[in-house]
Amino acid sequence: MSEGHTPAGGRARLNTGVAHNARVWNYWIGGKDNYEVDQQVGEHVAGMFPLIREIARADRWFLGRAVRFLAEERGVRQFLDVGTGLPTADNTHEIAQRIAPDSRIVYVDNDPIVLAHARTLLTGTPEGATDYIDADVHDPEAILGRAAATLDFDRPVAVMMLGILNFVLDVEAARDIVRRIMAEVPSGSFLVLTHPTYDAEVGGEGQIPAMKFWNENATPPITARAGAEIAAFFEGLELLEPGLVSCSRWRAGSGAPAVVPQYGAVAVKP
Repeated sequence: MSEGHTPAGGRARLNTGVAHNARVWNYWIGGKDNYEVDQQVGEHVAGMFPLIREIARADRWFLGRAVRFLAEERGVRQFLDVGTGLPTADNTHEIAQRIAPDSRIVYVDNDPIVLAHARTLLTGTPEGATDYIDADVHDPEAILGRAAATLDFDRPVAVMMLGILNFVLDVEAARDIVRRIMAEVPSGSFLVLTHPTYDAEVGGEGQIPAMKFWNENATPPITARAGAEIAAFFEGLELLEPGLVSCSRWRAGSGAPAVVPQYGAVAVKP
């Protein structure tokens, strides 16, 4: 990525003295792009809630299965990945362009360390397109406006919102963000979403004290939601089988992976 992609003030926003979600998540899945403070908070949260590493891995595997399904079985060639986080192996563009080299992917995040690593993301196939935009999930119009430079919003788009709406603390605000984005993509587009839950039936009770600790010691603040609240994000869309389930179980095939308290689903816009 060229220097021109770095926003004014981006360096000043990078605070290495406070744990940040993108870096802690990177630590949980075995990445190297994190600081001592991220490791310390990550270890403490994992001590309180040991399932967190399983959740992080399950969420990543869900992304891979969802992108492969949409690219192979539904013919999707455009992906808008909102809240992408730090790049690791098998990012959205790598999976999609492996299947269809002409796929077009736009990544969205507003964390300066993610921006600093975006040059890794901007190495797609010559037949397709891969871009990164610095924008906030709270400003969907900015996301859509900038993404339009790469994506054709007259053709179906898979909107990826994995583990991002849990940072929008007001549930009505989160629902409004989804509505505003999905309103601008055409029929045949998809919403791909994961979200942490405190539902007891999937072992989510431990999320509550762990998130309380997180909100007192790291940034940005986070919330879990009941399954019914998460299901409401898909209002007006058609959930694909198997519906809203633990993300570890979504089209996972044989082997029955362990249930994690992170729901995942894919829905199509009629």
